[in-house]
Amino acid sequence: MARISTVTFHGKSGKSYIFDVWHMGQEFNAVGAVYVVTQRYQNDAGNYSHHVIYVGQTDDLSTRFNNHHKADCFTSHNANCICTFRDNDEDSRLDREDDLVQHYSPPCNA
Repeated sequence: MARISTVTFHGKSGKSYIFDVWHMGQEFNAVGAVYVVTQRYQNDAGNYSHHVIYVGQTDDLSTRFNNHHKADCFTSHNANCICTFRDNDEDSRLDREDDLVQHYSPPCNA
């Protein structure tokens, strides 16, 4: 599958992060990343928007979605995209993840 587009998410800090957007079910390489699970939908202006469902981080995207512990929550919130921000530094990933969770309060992070 090919990348759909990019999307910018904002943290509570005010920082902006540009993520690649992929369909759910995308197979990934073994790279570290912050990821945002979303419901992508067409808004009233005809553009696409994202409802943030979950924010996480991993050191290996290639295995992270095999039996994800929040998969049922993703399904119940009609998740259809995974947005990724490549980052191989764990401290950096944890900071970005926290910044985004604080801003969006995603339902599956509760």
